[in-house]
Amino acid sequence: MHVMVHGSELASATAAAALSNVGHQVNWIPHDEQPWAVLHEAEWLAREPELLVHLQAACQSGTLRIFDALPSDSSSVEDIDILWLALAPDQRSDAETLVTTLASRQTSPLVVVNNSTFPVGTTEQFESLLGHVGQVAVALPDMLEEGRAWQVFTRPSRWLLGCEDDQAAIQVRELLRAFNRRQDTFQRMPRRAAELTKLAINGMLATRISYMNEIAGLADSLAVDVEHVRQGMGADTRIGYEYLYPGCGFGGPNFSRDLMRLADVQSASGRASALLDRVLDINEHKKETLFRKLWAHFHGQLEGRTIAIWGVAFKPGTARIDHAPVLTLLEALWAQGVQVRLHDPAALASLEAHFGAHELMTLCPDDPYQACEGADALMLVTEWKCYWNPDWRRLREMLHERLVLDGRNIFDPHYVAARGLTYRGIGRRADP
Repeated sequence: MHVMVHGSELASATAAAALSNVGHQVNWIPHDEQPWAVLHEAEWLAREPELLVHLQAACQSGTLRIFDALPSDSSSVEDIDILWLALAPDQRSDAETLVTTLASRQTSPLVVVNNSTFPVGTTEQFESLLGHVGQVAVALPDMLEEGRAWQVFTRPSRWLLGCEDDQAAIQVRELLRAFNRRQDTFQRMPRRAAELTKLAINGMLATRISYMNEIAGLADSLAVDVEHVRQGMGADTRIGYEYLYPGCGFGGPNFSRDLMRLADVQSASGRASALLDRVLDINEHKKETLFRKLWAHFHGQLEGRTIAIWGVAFKPGTARIDHAPVLTLLEALWAQGVQVRLHDPAALASLEAHFGAHELMTLCPDDPYQACEGADALMLVTEWKCYWNPDWRRLREMLHERLVLDGRNIFDPHYVAARGLTYRGIGRRADP
């Protein structure tokens, strides 16, 4: 098929790479806010496993062509079968402009695939801009995960297909047939239902995380190890173990804005959600939980202290820091005059771009232990695999106050305490 992909999101880059690698002829037009010349140098794209390699291979083979803008007279826009829209939520008007332009130039059948997180009902509005009876818009919500985008797209557990037109559904199935061999992963439903389902899924996941964080806070106050509670809850088949890990808050560009989009949908419908508002409040509150534990340990005497932080990215496997807990944490620490030394395998450049040079911030790109030099305590914020089994003997010697604050509960409290350090996690604690 002849496919046009528009957008500079992870979803657009992944779609362009995956579709062109299975034989489709793909023209990719990144959004003009982040053209290919900029996107090609983006840290998050370079860090996304396999993606850049497949993009380069498709360009070399000729199945993928990248344009800065919609060609005005090229045959590449004359016979498009699929227009794949994967744009940021604030780029909806640009999507409408492109749909209108293509509809005016093309009279042959066309399927517009809305892979963006726009307001519920947008896919139907796209179809109203089309001018041919064979031109249809379908919703195919973005279900990718940062750090696993290629794997999720090429080996999907499911596709949510919002489509009322049988011929359009056949066309989309053919488009993605190479990724649908093991079992049928399509779940077809009306367009509005698919758009809302995507938001509802992330709302439920966020609710589980926030509920577990509330339980962790209660466990702290009752001197209960929350890990016992988590194991007991997960063993109940009605609940399961997924997304039951307490932590110091979630972030990320897609997850966070999907929740805000769901809140906007609720508000626009006149049905404000006290539950969703509470979930968002809990998450923002949890981003400061390590700071509060540090404050309690030192009885508020923080000025002049030095803290090491391991992990800056909002999750392992990415260089992005969008809405990451570390941003809130740093602001709280700096407000108390705390010097912070940070290590992260991928995201330090993003942090430096966000804050610039700060007199209380030292970046340590080479070695996690470099961040611990002269530090009073260590905070674990992002659970990169390189942090899971540190040299505890070395940390005990390096940390002046021998305090470890574990924001992801990846360490064994009693093992850490047996090595002579004070451990404080989320709903977990142990003393030397």
